[in-house]
Amino acid sequence: MSELLVEPVKTVVERVVREVYVPPLAAPPQSGSLGDIPFLNAAEAPQAPVLARKQPDGSWQDVPAAEFAAEVLAVAKGLIAQGLEWGDRLAIMARTTYEWTLLDFAAWAAGLITVPIYPTSSALQARWIIQDSGAVACVVEDTGQARLISGERSQLPGLTHLWEFDTGAIAQLVRAGRAVPDVAVLARRAHTTPESVATLIYTSGTTGTPKGCVITHGNFFAEVDNAVELLHPVFKSVSKDPASTLLFLPLSHVFGRMVAIGCMRARVKLGHAPSIQTEELLADLAGFRPTFLLAIPYVLEKVYNTGRATAEKMGRAASFDRAARIARRFGEGGRPGLGLRAAHALYDPLVYRRIRAALGGRVRYVISGGSPLGPRLAAFFGGAGVEVFEGYGLTETCGASTVTPPLRPRLGTVGWPLPGTAVRIAADGEVLLRGGHVFGGYWDSATHTVVPATDREHWFPTGDIGELDADGYLSITGRKKDLLITSGGKNVAPAPLEDWLRAHPLVGQCMVVGDNRPYITALITLEPDGLQHWRQMRKKQHVRLGELVHDEELRADLQRAVDEANKLVSQAESIRRFTVLPVDFTEQNGCLTPSLKLRRAAIGRAFEKEIDALYRR
Repeated sequence: MSELLVEPVKTVVERVVREVYVPPLAAPPQSGSLGDIPFLNAAEAPQAPVLARKQPDGSWQDVPAAEFAAEVLAVAKGLIAQGLEWGDRLAIMARTTYEWTLLDFAAWAAGLITVPIYPTSSALQARWIIQDSGAVACVVEDTGQARLISGERSQLPGLTHLWEFDTGAIAQLVRAGRAVPDVAVLARRAHTTPESVATLIYTSGTTGTPKGCVITHGNFFAEVDNAVELLHPVFKSVSKDPASTLLFLPLSHVFGRMVAIGCMRARVKLGHAPSIQTEELLADLAGFRPTFLLAIPYVLEKVYNTGRATAEKMGRAASFDRAARIARRFGEGGRPGLGLRAAHALYDPLVYRRIRAALGGRVRYVISGGSPLGPRLAAFFGGAGVEVFEGYGLTETCGASTVTPPLRPRLGTVGWPLPGTAVRIAADGEVLLRGGHVFGGYWDSATHTVVPATDREHWFPTGDIGELDADGYLSITGRKKDLLITSGGKNVAPAPLEDWLRAHPLVGQCMVVGDNRPYITALITLEPDGLQHWRQMRKKQHVRLGELVHDEELRADLQRAVDEANKLVSQAESIRRFTVLPVDFTEQNGCLTPSLKLRRAAIGRAFEKEIDALYRR
């Protein structure tokens, strides 16, 4: 792995680093669009396997660049044949599938703007996005989603087309476009530039109505081209195994979309896994065998907790815990001594190899984002032979704005600015971002124009609170709007406590409470798999969940987890009391956004009585 090619430029004010800028590694393209990528790949490396499709028998079949470009061309011609004009919006509501990526690139080749909708969205949410974006066409995955959209058609007069993947949408478009000449697509591509809008991605909306982030082709180029150059060993494999990844995060989220585009740009073989259910995902990982993964902390927590639960069932929990401690020490950096190297070598075939096997057996790198991973898990996976690149970003910044620099990890931080990016800390601690990947603003549905969201110097206020250390590494400490202020005047960032507790195998979700209250408390939900294992080990399968939340042994285990989390903060910021809820926070009950962020106000209303009880003497 090569060293980072550029050093950060720091601005220091009164001995505190206030701003950091990393020069770009890739020059921005002066022409073209994302829709050109498949055709460039086909021209330069027609036989390169750019994608792989899962077959009915579970095997994976490579899709060469030339074949994918031909499919993109055929679908793009179909979209033109159906009357879609340059600049029209096309909504896509589906899980992470090959067809999603195919349609995305075909739409761009036809000069369209794609509008992702989470496959779990309600009818109201989907209708809002289609209405606000002015989408004239929508493609869904299955009959259930088709019925959901059809039920809203009376309020969507501008929606002229509704297609379904499962009933042959791609084949229908290909047939429709047979009479359209190839030059029609070439003309659309020629008209599309880096300044053209590529997609409208709607924010999750933790507090209000989702807003459409207007992201251009140039924004994505600035993001993926610099990420590919920075993370050279990930996207341009230096081992005997060609670089490949299995994408299982939603393509409706900017994180998954960014990596899909980056893989196509770097000709990294990309597979799609529509399910993140543990057994299905593990089977897909075993069959595809990727060299790197894009993941959210939840997935890595699941792999770790499953490994420990398996060891406990075999009566080897103590051995696993010792192996985990050794991995963390090994992964924290520095030069390991002879004893540590020997212990690490001992546990590699016993524990670490099993962890790598759960990820498919060939994974050496993980790009983690969405929420903080935490230094414990990052060090563990690093010590187990899987290097974690942690990043930080938003929908408005095409994904990552900072990332762990190769060979220079610093646990507990989200790394340096992505090359071409500047990070500034405002006077109130808010993180400000600037760079070619930062969007221009939000979609105005009335005028179909962009409402600027940056200041005159093009700084974007993220709403996150953070700090830069002496070497320019960024740490995120919480959300500006989520800061709690106790009745005693203490400011408390809930994220560190919540992230730590959520990593515990028994904890599904956690929300820290305390705004205008005398002390800090927490609502805790139980993780189903972790709870099932706990019940089996303690022979309490017969106890009902409503009774189990009051079980003294369960509460004692959770109290130990709370005590560990409290070591992260001062006494005034520590969790004094907690309650265990008999239900989980989910998107379906309105407690989580589609990207699994807490809807704090909604949770506060739903569990008002439980919260009040935590403050009764």
